[in-house]
Amino acid sequence: MLTLGGKVRGAFCDGVTRRDFLRVGGLALGGMSLPQILQAEAQAGVRKSHKAVIMIFLAGGPPHQDMFDLKPDAPSGIRGEFNPIHTNVPGLDICEHMPRLATMMDKFVVIRSMVGAGGDHSGGQALTGFTDQISKVQGGRPSLGAIVSRLQGPVDPSMPPFVGLSPRTGEVRWGNPGDPGYLGMKHAPFTPFRTETKGEKTAEQLDQSRLRGRMGLLGEMDVWRRQAEASEAVNGMDEFSHRAYEILTSGKLFRALDVTKEDPKLRAKYGVGDMINEADGPPCCNDHFLMARRLVEAGARCVTISFGRWDTHGQNFKSNRERIPKLDKALSSLVQDLHDRGLDKDVSVVVWGEFGRTPKINKDAGRDHWPPVSFALLAGGGMRTGQVIGSTNRYAETAKDRPVTFQEVFATLYNRLGIGPEDYVTDRSGRPMYLLDRFEPIREVI
Repeated sequence: MLTLGGKVRGAFCDGVTRRDFLRVGGLALGGMSLPQILQAEAQAGVRKSHKAVIMIFLAGGPPHQDMFDLKPDAPSGIRGEFNPIHTNVPGLDICEHMPRLATMMDKFVVIRSMVGAGGDHSGGQALTGFTDQISKVQGGRPSLGAIVSRLQGPVDPSMPPFVGLSPRTGEVRWGNPGDPGYLGMKHAPFTPFRTETKGEKTAEQLDQSRLRGRMGLLGEMDVWRRQAEASEAVNGMDEFSHRAYEILTSGKLFRALDVTKEDPKLRAKYGVGDMINEADGPPCCNDHFLMARRLVEAGARCVTISFGRWDTHGQNFKSNRERIPKLDKALSSLVQDLHDRGLDKDVSVVVWGEFGRTPKINKDAGRDHWPPVSFALLAGGGMRTGQVIGSTNRYAETAKDRPVTFQEVFATLYNRLGIGPEDYVTDRSGRPMYLLDRFEPIREVI
């Protein structure tokens, strides 16, 4: 692999330059070359409209009853330490540590009755709509971003359709940006924040000017070429290699990732955060939300973010007093920014975790895993917002009415992208596979 270097002209929230992220060849895509990805995208074709999804995964299971489904009348061992506050939607109260979101909940849909979650830690169901167990049996279900890459291809040849901003994490499943499953690595996400692997060249070893001066950089990728020659991408490889080179030198991808180009006042609204992982989980990097907006505006169709470590078996309230305000700042700024730029009809936003947390607070002031019910937030996409869907019983233990499944949310997102129940992909054996077991969008929002 090869890392693009160059003079430092702007850094991300962890001080790493934007050019340090972009790799030629494997491009952090599990070793698959970008030319192969481009070839597959060209075969898939491109539709005219540019709809997009930003998916925000709260790794570890966020506490639904401490954020969007508070139970102030429950006993102290259940209701917790946070108080509800009113929002600009009558009858909708949320956590006191989300004052910014409270002023704009008319731009969101709160789903309080998510059901059907798997019991294990994983981002898989929130990325594919299928539990890990079912996905494995079916040969590896592709993530939403991979599906979109396959069915709709790139909006712009200089912008990958699927981008995953999640860094590597100690708990691997929490840093999953969205596996391509049986669609193959050519539909994997472009992942600029994955940890460099052994043997990569650094920015000090190869700078941008030398790169531009020598298309002979392909000579640095003999191993990659040998792999590619043995694959189906060998036909027309020169053309797609040239396109890969153009993507990395066009500047469009660089500019989309470089949040220092934004108005400092707008960036301050999002909050900068950092790229320091929370133990074995993702960081709370607010810059990722701004990058996501810049990426979809530049042509990306799906961007995934992993934000924070929400697995609070202990000190749930202490840690979330710090974590929830960061989400409040980044998410409110993202959705308002999409509205301000006229992107709210085209860009859908979904926020959720793999499951909820126990109603009963444990001896360590924490909440444990709770698959029976959780929450999700939706915004944008031209959806009917300013409403709450579903409810839970008095202790937030189970869905009281209008249970909503992960697949219903996926059907809604696909619908907003212009993908319908008639669309399908094929698995490794060439067998047609429909995207969901049952394609039923949430009727209240579309």
